[in-house]
Amino acid sequence: MKKFRLLTPGPTAVPEETLLELAKPVFFHRTPEFRQILGEVIEDLQYLFRTKNTVIPLTSSGTGGLEAALVNCVPRGKKAICLISGRFGARWRAICQAFGIEAVSVEVPRGQAVAPAQLEQALRDHPDAVAVCCTLSETSTGVANDVEAFGKIVSATPALLLVDAISGLAAMECRTDDWHIDVCVTGSQKALMLPPGLAFVSVSDKAWKQIEANRPCAFYFDLKKARQKLATHDTPFTPAHTLIRALRVSLKRLRAEGIEQLWVRQKRIAEAARAGFKAMGLELFASRPADGLTVVKVPENIDGVELLNRLEKKYGLKIAGGQDDLKGKIFRLAHMGYIDQFDVLAALAGVELVLLEMGYPLEPGRGLAAAQKMLASA
Repeated sequence: MKKFRLLTPGPTAVPEETLLELAKPVFFHRTPEFRQILGEVIEDLQYLFRTKNTVIPLTSSGTGGLEAALVNCVPRGKKAICLISGRFGARWRAICQAFGIEAVSVEVPRGQAVAPAQLEQALRDHPDAVAVCCTLSETSTGVANDVEAFGKIVSATPALLLVDAISGLAAMECRTDDWHIDVCVTGSQKALMLPPGLAFVSVSDKAWKQIEANRPCAFYFDLKKARQKLATHDTPFTPAHTLIRALRVSLKRLRAEGIEQLWVRQKRIAEAARAGFKAMGLELFASRPADGLTVVKVPENIDGVELLNRLEKKYGLKIAGGQDDLKGKIFRLAHMGYIDQFDVLAALAGVELVLLEMGYPLEPGRGLAAAQKMLASA
């Protein structure tokens, strides 16, 4: 039996050819060879971001990219509107508070998406806001926010739209330029099929004008410094260059499929997962589900922590649970990057088996059949 399937929404599984690239000897980074690699990676990232903007690589987690976005774009003492539909929307607010930025919170119950009308009202109430911060895919709840609508609203104002696309980019539709996203942030360990350690920040011309006028409280995360070095395919500090070399392999794989074809495939797998869980009689947590993960409510009288423990120990299926006070109440199945339809079918089968073991009334195979029907009809 396969010992382990990693089905969490980050870190995710990494393709074998990318892992082999990581196994190569460490090399020196201040060379023409590395500059060529970095140039290729940036070009492929622009393709995935759907942008002509500069995409800046940072050696950090995705949170480092969020911090870089805020401290470069929003001066201390100014306002940022934070659209909060879960833990990672709240992270924008926490970063604001750490840097003396006034955070205006627009918060909805977990499992709900922020409505565009709520953003419109917040901008009317706070016309002096310098930025609007949101998540494309709220990883803690599985919610997809309507970033396209947010972009239309914010683009008509002087404010910038800053988007956490860490678990959304290359897992669901995201058109940075067409949707008027000013700063778009993602991380390496989700749909880009790489271990953690890299963040990427796309910056629009509108955002650069604001950054140039600002004196950011940053040294390592100074985006102006990074852009200057990137002009010659270099970095201001030592990058995680072995990760960048390996990322080139994963990005070529994604680009070969084609971004729009990838979005269609991801949506089909997401719909199959939702159909499977619903057929088991389980309830989805997100009112507007993202395509990179499916979040499910644990049935009453079932111990959610024990359910996940059994899945991992008995069947080798690692699925994420809820965070904070949602622990034991929900579970989160990822279907992004190197996770394919057969991994999702395995997860559905495993959940069925464990629920049956735990006394949940269920017709064996019902969820699995519903998912297969969805995949067959696509």
